[in-house]
Amino acid sequence: MHVLLIHQVFMTNDEAGGTRHYELARHLIQSGHRFTAIASTISYLTGRRHSGEGWLTRQQEDGITIYRSYTYPALHRSFVHRVVSFLSFMVSSLLAGIRVKGVDVVWGTSPPIFQGISAWLLARLKRVPFVFEVRDLWPAFAVDIGVLRNPALIWAAEWLERLLYHHADHLVVNSPAYVDHLQSKSVPTERVTLVPNGVETSMFDPEADGAAVRREYGLDGRFVVLYAGAHGLANDLGIVLQAADRLRDRRDIAFVLVGDGKEKQNLMRQAEEMALPNVHFIPAQPKSRMPELLAAADAGLAILKDIPMFTTTYPNKVFDYMAAGRPTVLAIDGVIREVIEAAEGGVFVPPGDPDALAEAVGDLADDCGRCRRLGRLARAYVEAHFERRQQAERLEAVLISLLCHE
Repeated sequence: MHVLLIHQVFMTNDEAGGTRHYELARHLIQSGHRFTAIASTISYLTGRRHSGEGWLTRQQEDGITIYRSYTYPALHRSFVHRVVSFLSFMVSSLLAGIRVKGVDVVWGTSPPIFQGISAWLLARLKRVPFVFEVRDLWPAFAVDIGVLRNPALIWAAEWLERLLYHHADHLVVNSPAYVDHLQSKSVPTERVTLVPNGVETSMFDPEADGAAVRREYGLDGRFVVLYAGAHGLANDLGIVLQAADRLRDRRDIAFVLVGDGKEKQNLMRQAEEMALPNVHFIPAQPKSRMPELLAAADAGLAILKDIPMFTTTYPNKVFDYMAAGRPTVLAIDGVIREVIEAAEGGVFVPPGDPDALAEAVGDLADDCGRCRRLGRLARAYVEAHFERRQQAERLEAVLISLLCHE
């Protein structure tokens, strides 16, 4: 079959950001299918333009055909600018998708939710099934975090959410908690399949020591806690700076924050004002470099604001930490806490509590044997339960089932 994915932030291993869809696409291609992705001309994480000129460019990557269509650049700008960016991609991806021939199924993914409209319309124009993937509960997350406040906009966003849920031929979710959310929106359970977040474990060597990266960033001889991901309002990285402040006299401990986002410059300024000797900022890195960065870490850090909706998430970074054989210091409650505790692959600390975070990091630094044991357990658990190939097979079964019942 020929799968068409509409995804503004589709990333390959050579780019910074999550690569869930790229990895799933590679597995589908290895099973004999065709895969086309329509993505943005602008990196949502770094703001850089992808190579090529014009409103639409085409490239091949590991057998995947990738069209990049015009997107209004709005990196780290206001909410209104970001909405304009999403809407520009919604229109351009629809025009680009019309050009793609021989499609058997259209796959839309959210967030941003607006690209779901493009996928739905393309599926109807091409008379093929429409699969809608829910990766975040938008607009619920935006409302909870305070980004979306206008009652009229909230009503419109929720209306759009319901429309896509009820017009999709099937829905895919990446967290078990999202199944309950869809049921609350009157979506029948039989129309929902869980294809959880996970990891390509073969990318990571849990025995690697990351010596080159440690030398590059002056981390030799230190217990390294590494955070990899977005530096935004939701990520609550100010708590990390407060924890680092409490550990400033522990010269054997270093916090390393890798990535980019709207809050990064503010965080760097705060760290400088606080004269923190134990915090290092590294620019966003391509996914292909994450194995060596995580090899240089002793533990991975996952943190979000203490908001009820965030208890439903399965953050990608946690599965990367586990695959690298590193324990997770987890400042997120809910379903991802259940994973870490089932694996015995890390330590939980209450979100929003810098004292608890500092204490947990200090305890791990003082017991490297325990740290390594937690990392080994994490690796074994993620291999058994969250391997990307398993997820690709589940997704493939969903797509084939839709085609068989047309």
